[in-house]
Amino acid sequence: MKKISSEVIGRSMTYDAYRQLTDELLAQGKTTGENHSEAMIHYTQLNVARMNRLDKTTRLLEATREQLQHVNRPMIWLTLTEAWCGDAAQIIPVLQKIAEASELVELRLILRDEHPEIMNAFLTNGGRSIPKVILLDAQTLDVLGSWGPRPAVVQEMVMAARADMEALTDKEAKKERYQELTAAAQKWYAKDKTQSIQEEFLKAVKESLGVRAEV
Repeated sequence: MKKISSEVIGRSMTYDAYRQLTDELLAQGKTTGENHSEAMIHYTQLNVARMNRLDKTTRLLEATREQLQHVNRPMIWLTLTEAWCGDAAQIIPVLQKIAEASELVELRLILRDEHPEIMNAFLTNGGRSIPKVILLDAQTLDVLGSWGPRPAVVQEMVMAARADMEALTDKEAKKERYQELTAAAQKWYAKDKTQSIQEEFLKAVKESLGVRAEV
């Protein structure tokens, strides 16, 4: 996909609007998407707490502010997400903080399940993993690059866990392995304190703008 339509951008949400939508759905016993099971509601509630915490505690690295100086044109960071996604809750508040630090950047959010044609153009190893950030020229809406769905270390953890789960035949064993993965990933995010998100995402931004990496 080389370009995103202006209609999609027009329907996209700000971070504040996304947070408000999530809160309104939870008040109705729902989340985004079609699955409103008890488990999905629980995940969404946890994610609200995570986003609240990150909104208060996220601090940009000095290197992040320096890298932002390489943004030499207006950009839109269009991000595919869902309120129940644990990785999205850890990453999107950080993206918002980074976007706020540049007058040339705007973060916009769309729901994955409402935009299958866009999601299918930005798969990760054949999967519809989120969050996925599509880096756009704000004037032409040309796609410059993408990043996501998660930092490299967590992605390696996910791929290893998926391989383990594919080898398991017992449903409960698969569920236990998934829970282990979720706990390990969240522990990693807490220990990393958003450093890898900032570093890896800004590297992708620079590459999308054709900026050579420092040696």
